[in-house]
Amino acid sequence: MSEIRSDIPARLDRLPWSGWHWRVVIALGVSWLLDGLEVTVVGSLGPALQRPDTLGLTASEIGWAASAYIAGAVFGALVFGRLADRLGRKRMFLATLIVYLVATVATAFSWNILSFACCRFATGFGIGGEYAAINSAIDELIPARLRGTVDLAINGTFWIGAALGAGLSIILLHPGFIGPAWGWRIAFGLGAILSFAILLVRRHVPESPRWLLTHGRVEEAEEVIREIERQVGVSDTTGHKSLSMRALRTVSWREVIHVLLVRHRRRAVLGLTLMASQAFFYNAIFFTYALMLTRFYGIPEERVGYYIFPFAVGNFLGPLILGRLFDAVGRRAMIAITYSVSGILLIATAYAFYRGWLSATGQTLCWSVIFFVASAAASSAYLTVSEVFPLEMRAISISLFYALGTALGGFVGPPLYGAMIESGSRDGLFAAYALAGALMCVAAWVAWKLGVDAERRPLEEVCPPLGMQP
Repeated sequence: MSEIRSDIPARLDRLPWSGWHWRVVIALGVSWLLDGLEVTVVGSLGPALQRPDTLGLTASEIGWAASAYIAGAVFGALVFGRLADRLGRKRMFLATLIVYLVATVATAFSWNILSFACCRFATGFGIGGEYAAINSAIDELIPARLRGTVDLAINGTFWIGAALGAGLSIILLHPGFIGPAWGWRIAFGLGAILSFAILLVRRHVPESPRWLLTHGRVEEAEEVIREIERQVGVSDTTGHKSLSMRALRTVSWREVIHVLLVRHRRRAVLGLTLMASQAFFYNAIFFTYALMLTRFYGIPEERVGYYIFPFAVGNFLGPLILGRLFDAVGRRAMIAITYSVSGILLIATAYAFYRGWLSATGQTLCWSVIFFVASAAASSAYLTVSEVFPLEMRAISISLFYALGTALGGFVGPPLYGAMIESGSRDGLFAAYALAGALMCVAAWVAWKLGVDAERRPLEEVCPPLGMQP
């Protein structure tokens, strides 16, 4: 445990926004776009996958395939999160993208529910690993004054992927173009082409200087920060606040558990509540959206994609527009507001659905408004768990809370909602939606009580690294 002193964190936080930051955001933030593409492709293709000339799946089997994807993401987050803290952010955000690329190609060649579910598990394994490495790297490279705005905007790109997935389903399922029999296979192949292009761009993103410091690689960290300053156009690198810390090359599981359950127990409760509630809210509803449109509103399977577009637009604009308020107004207030408003609006819309007051268009517009707010809320959960724990265990913290939150809130949701839709019961579906809304309201109360005021503060002030603590 060598003692080091460095001003690198302060130099990173004081950088002006530049083209270099845009390149980092595009290269790394695309992981959310890929996740949105995967989720929406499967959701939009759900009715087509029930056809006998495709895979002949039932609604419940599609729900279980969605759960397989989520389970893969959970295990991927745990495996790659631990490796990202030990081996570095860059190695992992390259490795996870390769895993995703291979798995999504394999999905295009699946032939039954078992092979499809296994390929979905492998695809989720890569995407889950992306979250830990990507969110860690972005938080450690983006200036503190813009961290909330940028994080939420990046998370919102999930919905650009969702719109792409919806567009692909419209084109590829159209009987006059390709049709369902082959269109669903081509959809997964196109995702692999996109990920390969991003892999070429991502090679040029540097390792996090903050991670290099915590591992005692001071000279490498200095080389990286000097190159960043050169590309940004900063010449004055003096007068920055320095910090002293010990380099901890490894952090044991015992120490990780002690930090989460003892030293920062309140923050752990906050992170788990936010992640679990938004996971149930999103995964349960979105994975079965297409099935709901076809079952309750009679929308033809080839037209489902048209209803995804306004839904995706609302989800994308929410974090983009509201994101800067998380830096200006503050984390605690904005998280509590967005979670509570999302929950109340969902309960109200679910009641309108139960009473039969909504058409397919009305349902879509209502959900677009709800998820304009809910998208910002869900993104703030990832922001919270990525900035309130020590730097040496940031990636595994993100992984653990993503895994636990998804397991508690996301794994059960899709098959539960799929079964409700398959039964045709509006009563049961209303109860399930109301439960998701109530969980969001509970999370809002927890955020107000236990929230951390991390806005515009360096990561080392929000939570000092373990190497700075006695």
